[in-house]
Amino acid sequence: MQTSMEAGRSASDWQGPLDRMIRRVELTMKANLNGFPHYGDQETGEWVTTTDGFWTGGFWVGELWLAASATGDQAFLDAGRQWLKRLEKRVESRTVFRGFIFYYGAVTGALLHGDVLSEQLAKRAAQSLGHQFDKAAGLIPLGREAEEAHTVGDGEANIDGLLATPLMLWAASRLGEPNLRRIALDHAYNSAKFFLRSDGGVIQSASFDTATGDVIRRYTHKGYADDSIWTRAQAWAMLGYALSAQLAKEEPRLIELAEKVADWWLANVPNDLIAYWDFCAPVTPETKRDTSGTSIAVAALLKLSSVHPDSEKAARYGKAARDTVKILVERHLTESGILADGCFDPKNKKAIANELIWGDYFLLESLAILSGRLRVAI
Repeated sequence: MQTSMEAGRSASDWQGPLDRMIRRVELTMKANLNGFPHYGDQETGEWVTTTDGFWTGGFWVGELWLAASATGDQAFLDAGRQWLKRLEKRVESRTVFRGFIFYYGAVTGALLHGDVLSEQLAKRAAQSLGHQFDKAAGLIPLGREAEEAHTVGDGEANIDGLLATPLMLWAASRLGEPNLRRIALDHAYNSAKFFLRSDGGVIQSASFDTATGDVIRRYTHKGYADDSIWTRAQAWAMLGYALSAQLAKEEPRLIELAEKVADWWLANVPNDLIAYWDFCAPVTPETKRDTSGTSIAVAALLKLSSVHPDSEKAARYGKAARDTVKILVERHLTESGILADGCFDPKNKKAIANELIWGDYFLLESLAILSGRLRVAI
């Protein structure tokens, strides 16, 4: 059931913003960067890069796959393949964040373009993640090589790692490995036990006893306070459960979890739909928004809308996604295709009003879907 606002918008209405973002991808591609774009100056467009892709490199490769799919331009496809090769050495990295790297850097290439290396690397990374599974805790810990976490190792976990589940679900279905599928689902369901509050809010991190798997403490290391709801934690949970539900439609618990965290977001996001960097941070004129977290949430809402069995709820999530994209495009997407006002790490005063590569990816993906240029579920 469409509202009058939705009925007044057609796929072509999203084409202009999509074209601007693709042009930004093209300019970045042609800049011959030495490393993977990580965060950018929203005024000049200059990128800070990472040599090995950090946890964010897959989003840049994913943008190239999306641009190739939306335009049919071989240059984007060739660039995607070239950049993906640079991520191959990360396949065995002991970090749960390989879910980010190889779902968006590799699964997207396999789904959209049938890319052989993409499929190979995604399968290898997924199998390696399965070997990192902690039986006592019932999930995959951060791992000793996890990037940017407050405390790393095999007794720490956080909700960001939930994106390992879609990667493993996808690979398990291609490989015919039921054990990998079981690990993927256990990781998702036990992540809910570790991080989800009863009201649907998400606490980012947890320390656990490696002998028993019992949670020792829960805390939000990137947010305003230990017990606050950091915006990207909520958004990653939304995306992880919605994307997993899309890949495992026969698992109703995934829909239930996706709905629970999405409903919390919709009940607590500001009236203008663009989240502040932490839902519990005091709101003053200086409090930063986070368009990157908001873009992750939009992508999750679109996925949840596409798979939810209740048509009225599906319509509600779809409308919320479209309304939010409209505000992102009108207020935060520059004429040069830069998604401004991403807030990376305010606690360390790093990139607090910047273009962030993952924010770019998820808004680009959402615009490609809304414009009808992306017809494959990713």
